[in-house]
Amino acid sequence: MLLTGEPAVGKSEVALDLITRGHRLVADDAVEITRQEDSFLKGRCPAVLQDFLEVRGLGLINVRAMFGNSAIKPSKFLHLIIDLQRLRDDELADIDRLYGSHSKRTILGTEVDQTRLPVAPGRNLAILVETAVRQHLLITDGYNAADDFSQRQQAAIDRPTD
Repeated sequence: MLLTGEPAVGKSEVALDLITRGHRLVADDAVEITRQEDSFLKGRCPAVLQDFLEVRGLGLINVRAMFGNSAIKPSKFLHLIIDLQRLRDDELADIDRLYGSHSKRTILGTEVDQTRLPVAPGRNLAILVETAVRQHLLITDGYNAADDFSQRQQAAIDRPTD
């Protein structure tokens, strides 16, 4: 999963929160993405930035020194982009309440699924990112909660009443 968004939107803070929850960091601020022969994208960290995470107010931290070797992953295939966005009220109103805000982004000629997550005070972005990844995995496996809900609702509407 790749976190994207404007500067100072909270990407590094979300990454730090995810690390404390047992997830691993590949890269912060710059990731080298290569296209593998089977059309998969693989991300890795440039050597000079390896292990470092920059957090505003704290400066640079060494994730490996602070959290151990298991907090770092040298490379990872890219399956999902989470785009953190500060949205105006009218933009928030345009997000589909059942299906969310999902799209595709093309990187090196390969389409990657993308979920746009609104950033706002009080939102627990680490939990939302984890949930977005789990939702993506379910959809990839063929289950979509919005479709399930719509079918249940339609069945309830179609059910004869006595």
